[in-house]
Amino acid sequence: MDSKLNLGFHRTQIADDSISLQLDSSLRDLPTANPVSPVPLQLLEPLTESHYCNNQNGEKEEDDDDKDVEEFRILGHSLCFKRRRESDSLTSNKREASSSSNGLDVEERRSLVKTWGNQPLSAADSEIFEIMEKEKERQFKGIELIASENFVCRAVMEALGSHLTNKYSEGMPAARYYGGNQYIDEIELLCCKRALEAFGLDSESWGVNVQPYSCTSANFAVYTGLLLPGDRIMGLDTPSGGNTSHGYYTPHGRKVSGASIFFESLPYKVNPQTGYIDFDKLEERALDFRPKILICGGSSYPREWGYARLRHIADKCGAVLMCDMAQISGLVAAKVHITILLFCLSIPALMDLNPSLNRALAVLAQNQKIGLELIVVILLCKFCHLYGVFVPWGHDNKECLNPFVYCDIVTSTTHKSLRGPRGGIIFYRKGTKPRKRGIHLGQGDESDQYDFEEKINFAVFPSLQGGPHNNHIAALAIAFKQVATPEYKAYMQQVKKNAQYLAAALLRRKCRLVTGGTDNHLLLWDLRPLGLTGKAYEKVCELCHITVNKIAIFGENGTITPGGVRIGTPAMTSRGCLESDFETIADFLLKAAHIACMVLREHGKLQKAFMNGLQTKKEILELQKQVENFATQFAMPGFDM
Repeated sequence: MDSKLNLGFHRTQIADDSISLQLDSSLRDLPTANPVSPVPLQLLEPLTESHYCNNQNGEKEEDDDDKDVEEFRILGHSLCFKRRRESDSLTSNKREASSSSNGLDVEERRSLVKTWGNQPLSAADSEIFEIMEKEKERQFKGIELIASENFVCRAVMEALGSHLTNKYSEGMPAARYYGGNQYIDEIELLCCKRALEAFGLDSESWGVNVQPYSCTSANFAVYTGLLLPGDRIMGLDTPSGGNTSHGYYTPHGRKVSGASIFFESLPYKVNPQTGYIDFDKLEERALDFRPKILICGGSSYPREWGYARLRHIADKCGAVLMCDMAQISGLVAAKVHITILLFCLSIPALMDLNPSLNRALAVLAQNQKIGLELIVVILLCKFCHLYGVFVPWGHDNKECLNPFVYCDIVTSTTHKSLRGPRGGIIFYRKGTKPRKRGIHLGQGDESDQYDFEEKINFAVFPSLQGGPHNNHIAALAIAFKQVATPEYKAYMQQVKKNAQYLAAALLRRKCRLVTGGTDNHLLLWDLRPLGLTGKAYEKVCELCHITVNKIAIFGENGTITPGGVRIGTPAMTSRGCLESDFETIADFLLKAAHIACMVLREHGKLQKAFMNGLQTKKEILELQKQVENFATQFAMPGFDM
């Protein structure tokens, strides 16, 4: 029989994720003026016993919801369709009408987006804004003496808070994983160029990666690129002034950094009597341990490093020599160092200082049949050798203690004495190796070329990090431009003068300093003779609006109760403090120590009792007021108060 029923099923999606079929029922040859309206149907599972319920007579009857369900069999398959009720259609139509009436036109939606995107912080998040304002006030009213902190300029702040944070730039310049990076590439390449120039490095011999998020990240990238898990590294012990990122175990054997978790580390230490690095023991331990990377540099070492002696040791044990110059990078860039001027000394004037020494040297010279001046030079060289200081013959004295002269890899933070944004940086040698260098990481004599570049860059990304922080890299480029100026060199010279003046002022007040002074921007105050811990003293200073940080002192069992504090001069020098100002700061520091001793005597060593005692001391408020009056005399770089 010729059927005039046309079934057209149109699959659509409805809110409950079931399938809705529409039955197009129209008879052929009917006038178009009277079409049969389409009927919306819903495809359901076949009816089961659960669709029925028993009435009072025990007979099965359908639920109300199932009365509109009809079951069909098509090609032997059972199908159930449900007709939409009028009430359902009305509800749906009302919902659509309501949505339409509450909808926003294009201009209104654009206005909302624009409002969201252009609100100032004070309007967008008043809670965060208020906390940030309090921190700004704290910085302005306080004396910042943490050696690893500094203040950045307005230009660096502007770059950090710029639109560059919007761009994703995984990879290296000209080899990104994303498009639209042509200007980001320009910024990063300019930053690399300025970084090399800031430290006087030749781009043919040195490369640089400016993407690490911190110096700890930079150090771990070096280990990851050059080592296998379980390989050996060797750095200065943390209680001796080293950094935990160089590998550190607590006295109980706990591994506290990724470097000690994934690699085997053995520390070298300072001489407990002098506080200086014991290079003889270092060499002995290195030759036994055979590290693949020998690390110099630390967080709390106030003296210069004997890079020449370390180079000699690294060559003997076949290690790469790596320097973490995070603390002293500004001094290195400005070439502010202690120099031993062998060829600039007036040898006769030196001998005239001690006639007895002169006569002894004359006898030695006569017996050895060599010149008296050469005897003096030999003795000076011996002195330099013993203390790890070395001046190459005929070399520029300004570079006598420059890590780039001796090391294969140099890492650093960028926010301490460099006055840049918070981040890390890696310098690595390129090109041909010198003949008298150690065997590096199993390369043997097979290659005379350094291969650090590809390994380190791959370790930074994709091994350890994602996209670089482009706003940070732009801010770093700005900081490196400043580092190359005469004004920055004058600043770093003042940083060192202030540190030495502060050390002398504390020594005059009978304070005990580790190594008896400083060669750089920081000094270590040993509080144990006063019966204080670094933690207690740090808290007293904080209540008086002075910030210092507690540290371990060599010879202690661990860092749980450090016996000293580290004090640095870069931040307050950035605010304009000179030598006489640090005389005043020394008075404040000593007053804080006296308050801490007083509370300790009255309330004991228990932390809770000690803290309660601080709350009732009027001396705290008096010193706090003096500190605020002093600090607010000096401007804050980067923002106005």
